Amino acid sequence: MSTEPTLEQVLTAPPRPLRFGTSGVRAKVEELTDVEVYCLTRGTLAYFERIGKLARDRKPSEPIVIPLAGDLRPSSERLLQATAAAIRAAGYEVDYCGSIPTPALTYYALAQGVAGFVVTGSHIPADRNGQKANRCDGEVLKSDEAGIIEAVAAFRAEEYGRAAEASKFGPDGMFKSQYRPDLPPANSAAVKVYRDRYRQVFSADALGGLRVLFFEYSAVGRDLLPEILTDAGAEVIRVGRSDEFIPLDTEAISENHLNLLRDWVDRQEVPIHAVVSTDGDSDRPLVIGVEEGELQFFPGDLLGAAVADFLEADAAAVPVSANPGLEDFLENRDIPLNRTRIGSPYVIEAIQHWLAEGKRKVVAWEANGGFLVGSAIPLEAGTLHPLPTRDAILPILAVLAAARRRGESLGELLRAFPPRYGKSDLLDDFPREKSHRMIAYFTPDDDRVKEVRFQQGEIVLLNGDGQEIGRRSADDPELPAWEEKRQGLEEVFSSRHGFAPLVAINGVDGLRCYFSDGEIAHVRPSGNAPQLRIYAFAATPERAREIAALAVASGGLLEQLAAQVTESEA
Repeated sequence: MSTEPTLEQVLTAPPRPLRFGTSGVRAKVEELTDVEVYCLTRGTLAYFERIGKLARDRKPSEPIVIPLAGDLRPSSERLLQATAAAIRAAGYEVDYCGSIPTPALTYYALAQGVAGFVVTGSHIPADRNGQKANRCDGEVLKSDEAGIIEAVAAFRAEEYGRAAEASKFGPDGMFKSQYRPDLPPANSAAVKVYRDRYRQVFSADALGGLRVLFFEYSAVGRDLLPEILTDAGAEVIRVGRSDEFIPLDTEAISENHLNLLRDWVDRQEVPIHAVVSTDGDSDRPLVIGVEEGELQFFPGDLLGAAVADFLEADAAAVPVSANPGLEDFLENRDIPLNRTRIGSPYVIEAIQHWLAEGKRKVVAWEANGGFLVGSAIPLEAGTLHPLPTRDAILPILAVLAAARRRGESLGELLRAFPPRYGKSDLLDDFPREKSHRMIAYFTPDDDRVKEVRFQQGEIVLLNGDGQEIGRRSADDPELPAWEEKRQGLEEVFSSRHGFAPLVAINGVDGLRCYFSDGEIAHVRPSGNAPQLRIYAFAATPERAREIAALAVASGGLLEQLAAQVTESEA
């Protein structure tokens, strides 16, 4: 029996399995060791092989070439090398596409009929990163995660159980120097395919006469996306390029960033019609209208609805966190809406639902504005082909084209929506375990119950379709516990902060609190970072901003809510 130590026995730090977030795997960079990324990739490929989603329409003798790309984080190159090594070890070739937007890589991979990988941490800080994979037919779904985790565990057991001397990895979990892989030269084919997608449906004059300020910073699409805007006739002025990675959250744009963008607009000698950008991996848009020198942020959930209107969609899906005024806007345009849990895998499931019902022009978007096209959609200049993953450039192009076609500003497009204003913000470095305990406290034990409505002397229980499935009256033993929770919520979201009585809570994804005056406070842990978010909706933008600020202040509403739950558990 061999007494030679295994890799696991010589590691300088205990290995930590990587975890799925809302979309893909995210972790701190020090946890993303080469061996962990290698095993993650090998396991994902093995799972795709098992379910027949690695490649389609391939002859037995035809090699399988896996596209790979990454963002501009300092750690991305090393993670790309580990991913590429795993692809080769699995018997496949690597099609390295360089630093390009996540939707560009995904669109290219789907066109090639193969699975693909992107190394990215999206908008989260540079001390974190991750990997996102897609199957040959689209994004990894939540139903895939258990199978991937099982396959990854098998490769982890194999690699960590290998004799340390024979392993490719050293005690730090990184490749030994002689095994450090190189990345091949970048292939520009993915960029061309993605760029052509928009050339085919937006004419060379679609944005003619519009002058757009593009905030480059460290977004991976900072070179490609301005070229696509120029292809459509816009005059693009690029500003703010950064050699350091900046974690810009387009869903919760800070006042500092808005002031920075305002300064750049003011410096221009010519009028600016819009300011645009994306998050780090360029799958979420940032759109800001400029009207008489004033900046008007176009929220992602309203942006998506404007794009659905422009595309004349016949069915749509959004997460539950999106603006509550969407139903009215879309109903007036005969676009039925399905609300889902937060995350692209859930809206993709809703897309599949609409397609199964025979809808022909199906779209979806997230509250951050990342837009998904579920079916081919004919437009004047050509056919927009499906891209069932978050995309940033389509909503930017479409909303600018819609404004130009109507002879309106982006601000005028915004004013077409019902007066329901949203603002999101977050607490960073908030322990995930603490967040999830808080949400669990307000979640009914019965999985069928998604919403609890508080009425005089009783509560009404509803399922995910809004149908009543039960009531708890004064003589029911469950009522006092729910009344205690309601009172606790009203102590935090209290009248001294301007809140009306609480009338309902929804647990489809997080804790969504409804108040009698129509205001909403939606609390939800991030799916891929230690962050706790607030989505606030009110009748005025000032009140929405006030709720968000109250929530994330030191000792504010979110911390009070967490402390209250902790006390109740003691």
